[in-house]
Amino acid sequence: MFSRFCSYSTRSPSYSLVGVFRQRSTKIPVRLSVFLVRNMASERKNFPPQKQQAQPGKEHVMDPTPQFTSPDYKPANKLQGKVALVTGGDSGIGRAVCYCFALEGATVAFSYVKTQEDRDANDTIEMIRKAKSAGAKDPMAITADLGYDENCKRVVEEVVKAYGRIDVLVNNAAEQYKSSSVEDIDEERLERVFRTNIFSYFFTTRHALKHMKEGSSIINTTSVNAYKGNAKLLDYTATKGAIVAFTRGLALQLATKGIRVNGVAPGPIWTPLIPASFDEEETANFGSEVPMKRAGQPIEVAPSFVFLACNVDSSYITGQVLHPNGGTVVNA
Repeated sequence: MFSRFCSYSTRSPSYSLVGVFRQRSTKIPVRLSVFLVRNMASERKNFPPQKQQAQPGKEHVMDPTPQFTSPDYKPANKLQGKVALVTGGDSGIGRAVCYCFALEGATVAFSYVKTQEDRDANDTIEMIRKAKSAGAKDPMAITADLGYDENCKRVVEEVVKAYGRIDVLVNNAAEQYKSSSVEDIDEERLERVFRTNIFSYFFTTRHALKHMKEGSSIINTTSVNAYKGNAKLLDYTATKGAIVAFTRGLALQLATKGIRVNGVAPGPIWTPLIPASFDEEETANFGSEVPMKRAGQPIEVAPSFVFLACNVDSSYITGQVLHPNGGTVVNA
């Protein structure tokens, strides 16, 4: 499983090494013993040109593999004893969130798309199992197309049957397709994108709420595109704007029940959606437009979810959105 973390040479001049991990064993994989970040002074493209032909994309074939963890991350039992459900948790930001939640003591379940994401899901399950604390139960991966109410209900029921409740719900599943004109977006595609990106948030939340109590937390993944717009991802951007409004309205609705609702709006993050959405040249330059001049890694986003899930850290925060976006200034 871990052999794929060594796929990109640490001698490449387009990378620099920071945060060297103090190894207890020489058997620790290279990609887990160092945290690779982009050398912002480099004149090379951000990533090797690459393209995947189908969504939601496969993490295990990406070059380089997205970083879901860092030796600099120090868990502190922030979610000890909690049960978390993460939709779209097999790869990208979802994987990093699942992993960090497990490190923090949570029992973790996640959903994914069968066949398209089987390899990534299996890898993620093993990663969570190795990371989980002694008090947490074994992780669970559930296949489902969450664009439909009955599938969301089934996922929630399987989690509750296994663990008894849900304390943290992360609505994260998403898909996107590039187009140059609104005229290219037909009814079938519009419905597909809205079903995955916002219908699933409504459906999963309404079923999960039956099993959530005071002190629980709901976290919705939106996007910087909801705030600045994106001409090439019009339908995706519209759903992300809807998620912001959904987050604010739901927070007001659930405040008296003691359930907090917040969001995270990532900027350009290196996930399977990128090579599955854009052509090779766009993928190679992905992230170069932000002030930090690079794409972020999933591990640079996941701590925002940990913060919002932890009552000790964010007990007085609801209806808000965090912005790990590489320096893009947005208006709330």
